[in-house]
Amino acid sequence: QVQLVESGGGLVQAGGSLRLSCTVSGGQTSSTYAMAWIRQAPGKDRDLIAATNWDGGSTYYKPSVKGRFTLSRDSAKRTLYLQMNNLDPEDTAVYYCAARGAPPTVLIVAATAFDIWGQGTQVTVSS
Repeated sequence: QVQLVESGGGLVQAGGSLRLSCTVSGGQTSSTYAMAWIRQAPGKDRDLIAATNWDGGSTYYKPSVKGRFTLSRDSAKRTLYLQMNNLDPEDTAVYYCAARGAPPTVLIVAATAFDIWGQGTQVTVSS
């Protein structure tokens, strides 16, 4: 069974940085996935903010995070990272890593299309 293990959330002041990690655990090592980071702020719907295909050749960023957030990956560790810089209180949310089995060139940008979810990690940005 495939699981996504997240880490890296926390409390940071406005303008600060955090890096989230998401490791694919289980399943066949040859499997490939479309992956994304999706956040949910209190009282709001889940919102996809960044996505990538498995080979890293295609990425998507929500306009509000583009230029501040950056995806990267370590294929050997099957780990996806989200570097978040210049954080704003509006970025406060629970951040989820999500995946769906897909060919390595496929990019998915609809949150509802993902069927494997991490446990979520809280990011709180104080003003």
